[in-house]
Amino acid sequence: MSDEPTVDALMRHLQVCIEEARTIADGKEREQRLWQLEAAMQEAIIYKNRVEELQRHGIDPVRLVDSEEGITPAPAPKKVEALMTGQVHCATCRAILEPDLAFCPACGAEK
Repeated sequence: MSDEPTVDALMRHLQVCIEEARTIADGKEREQRLWQLEAAMQEAIIYKNRVEELQRHGIDPVRLVDSEEGITPAPAPKKVEALMTGQVHCATCRAILEPDLAFCPACGAEK
């Protein structure tokens, strides 16, 4: 299992592809390919950060479960939140805290 490709390997591959795409002679083709690769890189970063977040909370990121009745699932993370690293989280609800607010935007707890 250790020889399976990793997200980091995918990200390195995409970075090489981005460097290669910068040499495409046709401007329109180059721009389109760079957009594709950069979007793929962003999705890889989002996936990696989401898996790490789930693992920090002791949740198996690949285990599929049915939601319990009466429990509202947590909202999906926003892309901008998933891309950002080093965020401060609320001690009460673990939501990402905005640096310019003195309280948690999700639950209202004070910083």
